[in-house]
Amino acid sequence: MRLPRMITVTLAGTAVLLPVAACSSEKPAPPAVPQAATSPPVTEEPAGPGHPFTGLPDEERKPVLAVKIENTAAGKPQMGLKSADIVYVEQVEAGLTRLMAIFSSKIPAKVGPVRSARISDLHIAPQFGKPAFAYSGAQTKMLPLIAEASLFDVGDTRNGGAYFRQPGRFAPYNLFATTKKLLSAAPKASKAKDIGFTFGDAPAQGGVDKKSYTVRWPAARFTFAWSEDEKQWMIWQDGKKDMAAEGGQLSAPTVVVQYTKTVRSQFHDKNQSYTPLVHSVGKGSAIVLRDGKAYKAKWERESEESGTTFTTPEGEPMNFAPGQVWIALASRKPVTP
Repeated sequence: MRLPRMITVTLAGTAVLLPVAACSSEKPAPPAVPQAATSPPVTEEPAGPGHPFTGLPDEERKPVLAVKIENTAAGKPQMGLKSADIVYVEQVEAGLTRLMAIFSSKIPAKVGPVRSARISDLHIAPQFGKPAFAYSGAQTKMLPLIAEASLFDVGDTRNGGAYFRQPGRFAPYNLFATTKKLLSAAPKASKAKDIGFTFGDAPAQGGVDKKSYTVRWPAARFTFAWSEDEKQWMIWQDGKKDMAAEGGQLSAPTVVVQYTKTVRSQFHDKNQSYTPLVHSVGKGSAIVLRDGKAYKAKWERESEESGTTFTTPEGEPMNFAPGQVWIALASRKPVTP
């Protein structure tokens, strides 16, 4: 919440503080009345609730930027993921995975490697309103769907000036983007809002101690290992530490393994490997990892415009630990590539 700015004026020789409206929608302040010098000081209003994506202290809501990021060994280490509020892990062709990183509370200067969009992205994005969506190309048949989707297209075709080739990497894993230019191309991008997450203390019961938890896709494997010193789930992929380009291992205080129905979509690559379609609307089961424990949970999303709520088996809110959230969109019966 923004506090009112104060200006000093002089009335009849007495210095007086007057509030200045923070924005044009506020009502104008009433005429000032001179105050005695002994008046109590102006006190700050208490801070509002935390950021809806992270639960961390939040002063103002900023636009939402979604970026499709490469997630194979050829594209690592990735840049910018440490600043993301939410990171989605999605299955793509050949049983591999790709990331969709959501930025709002913290915007890194650069992100990448930026890769092509998938049909599942278009079903995830609407819960954020109309975010800016950065990606590098898509199948021709999918372009009309992107044009109709609830997002601002800031991909490399429409906004090429925001993208650059990172030295020391080889194509197509060397395409990165400057976030300032991405957001400047979408001045009306939706600001962060409630998407169903709740933050706070973990449930008093139901958690099972876990040192690590592994999630598998047909051709990819993530392991989240709890670090008591860092109070984070350290991220490993395919048996190797998942490192950040900025330095250090990727990690998060909360990891959600969201089990979804995953089917073949109408899209496929040149090798006839079908693109999976992740059904992120509906309901199902989940595992929430936090504080070194694994909690059984349920998830529900009523529509594409709605956020996803997570609850305990008893129906109480399943609180996340404040900070970055990773959501692994997994399937108990993975689709055959």
